[in-house]
Amino acid sequence: MRRLAAFSASFALGIYLAQYLLPAEHLLPLAAGCFAAACLALLLPGLWRKRALLIGTGLALALGWNWLYGYAVRDPLVGLSGRSGTASMTLLEYAVPTDYGAKVTVKLEGYPLGKVVYYGGEDLLDLRPGQTVTAQVKFQDAARLREDTITNFTSQGVFLLAYQRGEDAVYGEGSAGSPRWWPARAARAMQDHVAELFDGDEAAFLSAILTGDTSGLSEEARSDLSEAGLSHILAVSGMHCGFLMTLILLVTGRHRRRLLAALALPILVFYTILTGASPSVVRACIMVLFVLAAPLFQRDSDPPTTLSAALFLILLANPFAAASISLQLSFGAMAGLLWLTPRIQDLLLGEKSRGKVYRLLASSLSATVGAMVFTVPLCAVYFGSLVLISPVSNLLCLTASSAVFMLGLLAVLASFLWLPLGAVIGFLPALLTKYILWTSGVLASLPYHAVYLTNPYLKYWLVFLYGLFAAAYFLRPRARRKYAVATVLAAMSLAVTVWLGAPHYTRSGLDAYVLDVGQGESVLLSSGGQFALVDCGSRNSWYDAGGIAADHLATMGCGTLDYLILTHYDYDHVSGVTELLARTRVGTLLLPDVADDAGMRLQVELAARDHGADIRYVRAETSLPLGRSSLTIYPPGDVKGDNEQCLAILCTYGDYDLLITGDMNMAAERQLIAEYNLPDIEVLVVGHHGSKSSTSEELLEAVTPEVGIISVGDNSYGHPTEDALRRLVLADVDICRTDKQGTVHLSVN
Repeated sequence: MRRLAAFSASFALGIYLAQYLLPAEHLLPLAAGCFAAACLALLLPGLWRKRALLIGTGLALALGWNWLYGYAVRDPLVGLSGRSGTASMTLLEYAVPTDYGAKVTVKLEGYPLGKVVYYGGEDLLDLRPGQTVTAQVKFQDAARLREDTITNFTSQGVFLLAYQRGEDAVYGEGSAGSPRWWPARAARAMQDHVAELFDGDEAAFLSAILTGDTSGLSEEARSDLSEAGLSHILAVSGMHCGFLMTLILLVTGRHRRRLLAALALPILVFYTILTGASPSVVRACIMVLFVLAAPLFQRDSDPPTTLSAALFLILLANPFAAASISLQLSFGAMAGLLWLTPRIQDLLLGEKSRGKVYRLLASSLSATVGAMVFTVPLCAVYFGSLVLISPVSNLLCLTASSAVFMLGLLAVLASFLWLPLGAVIGFLPALLTKYILWTSGVLASLPYHAVYLTNPYLKYWLVFLYGLFAAAYFLRPRARRKYAVATVLAAMSLAVTVWLGAPHYTRSGLDAYVLDVGQGESVLLSSGGQFALVDCGSRNSWYDAGGIAADHLATMGCGTLDYLILTHYDYDHVSGVTELLARTRVGTLLLPDVADDAGMRLQVELAARDHGADIRYVRAETSLPLGRSSLTIYPPGDVKGDNEQCLAILCTYGDYDLLITGDMNMAAERQLIAEYNLPDIEVLVVGHHGSKSSTSEELLEAVTPEVGIISVGDNSYGHPTEDALRRLVLADVDICRTDKQGTVHLSVN
C-alpha cells in the first residue's frame, strides 16, 4: 500500500509543479527527463530502486498528463474565446438565478471533454439536467476575465464562458429522462421537501448540510457561521460521509463487512454525485471506498495511502483541480487529522486516567487543532482571517451538526412517504439547527473572535507561531511543559500583535482608506476614535466589499461604525452593505432620497432596519462631526439619471480636505460647484471610477486637487478612460489607482 502512496504523492507533486511553477512548454521535456531518471534508478540497489522508480514515474506521468489534458481538453475550448455564433449545449445541472437571468454548467456540442458555464435568460430555471439549449452566444476564456486570472472555474473543469446574445433560445428534451441525471433530480427533490418541512435559515441550513446547496442562507447566517469557524459544517465533505456511514452501520451492524460494503459503495457514490462532486466530498468518498474495499482484498487500510490515492484520482480527472480552494482545505484538514490529531490527543491525555468529560474535551480540541495546523495558512492566504474561537465553536456544535444531518435526512426521506411523519421527525433537527445558528451568532459577536490579515503584523505572528511550535517539537526532553510554555508565548505575542494593529490604522488626526474592492467603491474614514464608511460595493463577484470593510474595521478596533454613507444605489456601491451590517454595528445610515428602479434601496433599508441602524435621508447640506474632523454631505441635484443623483461628501481635517463625488457626471459636478462653496482640496476620489463623463475640467479648476485616487478594478467599461486620465494629468494631479496599488492609505497629521 505504501508503494501506491509514494507513486500517488509524487504524481500530485508533479501536478502542483505544473500548475504553479513550470511553463507549459517545458512540461514534456521535463516529463521525459523524469522518466529517464526513473529508468536509471533500476541500477540502484535494493529499496532505493523501487522508491526512485515510483517517484520518477509519478512525476513523469504528472507532467505529461498535465500537458496532454491542457492540449486535448482545455485548449480546444479556450480557442473559441472571443468568438460569437450559434451553440448547442446540454445542461449538466439545474440552473441558478443571476442578476440578469440565470446560469448553468453545460456540455458544448462537438466538445465532449471539458465544461462551459452558460449565461442565459430566466427560462433556464425551468429546465432539467439533460435538456438542450441552442442559442446565439459569445464565448470568453473562463480562466481570464479581462485582466484578472481566475481559478474558480478551471478548478471545476470549466474552461469557457458562453454569454447569450439576443432573446431567442431553442430548448429541447435531450436526455433529460436518462438515469444519468437521477442524482441531480434526487437533490432537487430533497431540496423541495426540505422547503416543505422547514422555514427560513433552518431550511437553508438543512438543504446545505444534506445536498451542498448553500444559496438559500441569509447573509447574516452565512456571515455568523464563517466568523465562528463553522462554515466547514456546510461544505459537504468527509464529515458528512461519516454521518452517512454511521446511518448505514446502524442498519448493517459493524461485523457484516460484505453487506456494509455492498450497501455503502453505491450509496456513497450516488451521494457524491448528488451533492455536486466537489473535491472535498470526492476525497471523502474515495477514502471511505478504500477503507471498505481493503478487507475484501485482504489488505490493511492505510490512511496515508488512501489520502494520496484520493488526491491522485481527483487530479487525474482534472489536473486544474489542484488550484481548488476546497480541495486544498479538505486535504490539509485531513492530513492534520491523520498525522497530528493522535499526537495532540496523546499529549493532552498523558499517562494518567482521565474522566469522560476531560477525554471528550481533549478529543474535540485535538481534532480541531490538528485540522487547523495545515488549513490556517491557507485561510490566511485565501480569506485573510484566523478564527480564534474555532475550537470552542466546534466543541459546541459538531455533535449537534451530526444529529442535524442524520435526523434531517431521516425526516426528508420520511416526508417522501408521508409529509406529516417527516414534519414530526424534523422537529428535533430544526431545533438543533436553531441552536447552531444562535451559537454561531453569539460567538461571532464576541470581541476578537477572529483576527484578520488586514493587521500587517499578523503574517509575522503566524510565522513566529509555526516556528515556536516547531522548536518545541524538536527540543528535548519531550515533555508536555514545553508545549504549555509555547502556548502561553503564542497567546501573549498574539495579544501584542492585535494591540499593535489598531494604532497602525488610526495613528493620525485623519486616516482615509480607499479600499481595494475591485470595480466598485468603498472609502473608510477614521478620526479621533470615530469611523465613517462611504459606499460599500463591488461589481467583481470575487471581491467581498462588505467583508473587506468589516475586516479593516475589526482590525482598527471599531466597535460601532458611526456613519455609513451611500452616495447612490448602484450595485457596485452598495452590494456589500448586507454583509457589512451582518458583521458590524452601524450607528447611522445616510442615504440620498431618490428613486431606485433596481430595488437596491429597499434591500439596503430592510437590512438596516433588521440590524437596528438609524436611517437618515440627506435632502439638504448636512454637517456631521467625525472625531477631530468633520463631514459635509451635499444632497443630489436635480439632474436626471441614477449615477447623477448622487451624494457628495467632503471630509475636512484642519486645512486638509478630501472630496468624494460617487458616480456624478459632468453636469452634476457643475451643479455641485455652482450651488456650494467648495474649498480647495488636497484629495479627490475620482468620480465614476475614471469614466470619461466624470471629473470635468470645471471641477478640477474649482477644487484644484493635488492627488486623485481612482477606485477601479477589472471591468469592461474601459475605466479609467484616457480622457479622464488626461484631464487629471493636465491639472497636475498625482494619480493613484486601487487596481495597480491596492488599498490607498492617506494619513494626515
